[in-house]
Amino acid sequence: MEAKKQTELLGTQKISTLLRNLSIPAMIGMFVMTLYNVVDTIFISYGVGIDAVAGTTIAFPLMMIVMAVSAALGMGGASVISRRLGEQRGDEANQVFGNIITMIIIVSVGGLIIAFFALEPLLLLFGATPTTLGYAMDYMFPIMFGTFFFSFGFATNNIVRSEGNARFAMMTMVVPAVINIVLDPIFIFGLNMGVQGAAIATVISQASVTLMIFQYFLSGKSSLSLAIQHLTIKWNIVKEVLAIGMPAFVQQAAGSLMMIAINNMLIQFGSDFYVGIYGLIQRILMFTIIPIIGIMQGMMPIVGYNYGAKNFERMRETIWLTLKIVTVCAIAITLLLVFIPSPFLRIFTSDPEVIKEGSTAMRVLFLTFFVVGVQVVAGGLYQALGKPKQALILSLSRQILILIPLVLILPHFFGVIGVWMAFPISDVLSFGLASVLLYRDRDTILVKGKDEDKDDETDSPDVAAPV
Repeated sequence: MEAKKQTELLGTQKISTLLRNLSIPAMIGMFVMTLYNVVDTIFISYGVGIDAVAGTTIAFPLMMIVMAVSAALGMGGASVISRRLGEQRGDEANQVFGNIITMIIIVSVGGLIIAFFALEPLLLLFGATPTTLGYAMDYMFPIMFGTFFFSFGFATNNIVRSEGNARFAMMTMVVPAVINIVLDPIFIFGLNMGVQGAAIATVISQASVTLMIFQYFLSGKSSLSLAIQHLTIKWNIVKEVLAIGMPAFVQQAAGSLMMIAINNMLIQFGSDFYVGIYGLIQRILMFTIIPIIGIMQGMMPIVGYNYGAKNFERMRETIWLTLKIVTVCAIAITLLLVFIPSPFLRIFTSDPEVIKEGSTAMRVLFLTFFVVGVQVVAGGLYQALGKPKQALILSLSRQILILIPLVLILPHFFGVIGVWMAFPISDVLSFGLASVLLYRDRDTILVKGKDEDKDDETDSPDVAAPV
């Protein structure tokens, strides 16, 4: 009953209070998770060196591919589940959840195959050099071996949030982060295992949270329940989850392709030194995007639930409030990182050359970050509404259609600085596309108008193919 009441708050509680209650735990969880990634980098940078940072940066795209598949299952499933709960179709929500668990198991088998048979060729393809290959191999083998733990934690975190339990979703990020931070110095320095120690610490921390999440779902604390019959694959559910989750997959996979392109261009027009600098900036970017993504994640279950419950005015109020908050956050972040970048780099290194070159890169890279909030919210909004076409367009646009081509073209004219220039240009163009889509759909999602969207039957598998 308590779990059901918690879910029903999505349709009754004051919007500002609800958005705060869902967003802040998401931000805290992401902050702590990002913190342990940063702590990994700090330990590796000071304990092993900038070449080791470059090696883990080369390896990171492969990890992002695993996260991309998990994101597709988690965010696609979360969207379907939140709408099923809003429509009071609890049994079907449980069936969706069970199918997601089965798909996670399949993904994990793929991770094991890569770990044993394809890891080195993939890392060479991603741009590993003789200097960085050993570091990349040492880091990624334990990570790929533990694919199940990463996939399960990443996917189910979104599902927990979809039923309105932001506090527990936060704990599923905080607990492994704390464990990882404690284990890092033990494995990296105490056992002298270097980057491999950092990876093993991460796998152990993710295994611990997997047990924690299983206990949550099996104890009756969730609105969802898991039974053996729910694990049987139903292809209409798989199709629906993947259709809604595809934009999340594309966005994460595009991030992987983007990193591969950036790493290769930095090596071609610079050296491994610049790959290491990008690795540091990427960690800083992970922190800066937290408030924007956290607010967007807080918005999604509210929008999805109220869309399913046909409470359209409440849905619109949530969207507008979210857009206002993320815009203010993005402006503040831009001012901070453009004008005072060096203190953030000094967290990771005391090397004056790294700080000098990194500061230049950050000033260029974050120049138009203030427009990022709108495109992030627009992508999350269309996913929450079960409109995969629009969400997919937004996911493809920034990284695949705009950023990667710019990364591949601009360095030929501007050298390494051309890689950094690609980011602000793509941000502005992606913002323009997101604004056009939101303006086009303003009558149904932004202003009081026609509440029945004619495109629902084609855009939303939930309407076209009920479970």
